[in-house]
Amino acid sequence: MDWTDVGLVIGARTHGETSVILELMTLAHGRHLGMVRGGRSRRFAAVLQPGNTVQATWRARLDEHLGTYTVEPQVQRAATLIATPAATFGLQHVAALLRLLPERDPHPDLHAAAERVVGQLTEPMLAAALLVRFELGVLADLGFGLDLDACAMTGVRTDLSYVSPKTGRAASRTAGAPWADKLLVLPAFLTGTAEMPTAADIAAGFALTGYFFARRVYEPRGLAVPHEREAFLRALALV
Repeated sequence: MDWTDVGLVIGARTHGETSVILELMTLAHGRHLGMVRGGRSRRFAAVLQPGNTVQATWRARLDEHLGTYTVEPQVQRAATLIATPAATFGLQHVAALLRLLPERDPHPDLHAAAERVVGQLTEPMLAAALLVRFELGVLADLGFGLDLDACAMTGVRTDLSYVSPKTGRAASRTAGAPWADKLLVLPAFLTGTAEMPTAADIAAGFALTGYFFARRVYEPRGLAVPHEREAFLRALALV
């Protein structure tokens, strides 16, 4: 059996003397691994780097087998991304988030979002705003999506300013004011009312998503918060 798909390289490790186990986030087949024979050769060295986008054909006798990849480069951006700490840590964090998803489970929207984030990592603050939205998307696909469309108490869809740490639902500025010290800040760029978030807005966005990742994903799985996330935020002076 075989298929051909486009994939973002999120990891590669050596296998034997000449091969590589390649980890891709593909459009139609989710996070998927396969062996690239001869992947340690000079021909493939620059292609199989995290951050690049490739066209990959996967082949295996049975679906449950590791299988093999043949790859062709589409977008080679890895060399640019490793030039700055923010881009390097941002890429590593995207990969860590994608590894929270079940292997071979399609998530086409997250594939597209990951490509957008990685494609903007040379513009760190723009990438940071996209990465907050990407984290929200991962939470949603893991079954822990936040309800940021309307105020949970009044139903209004304007001036949404807070999020309940218990329910993950939004609250308007007026309705949430009496409990403001117990609620999480909802920055305006996550509600579509601000196109150019400030550094403070982005920091608030990461604080919001970080809270729910810690409580609903990492702690229940017995996982520590990935150090790549903290390193990315420190590189942008957001913590």
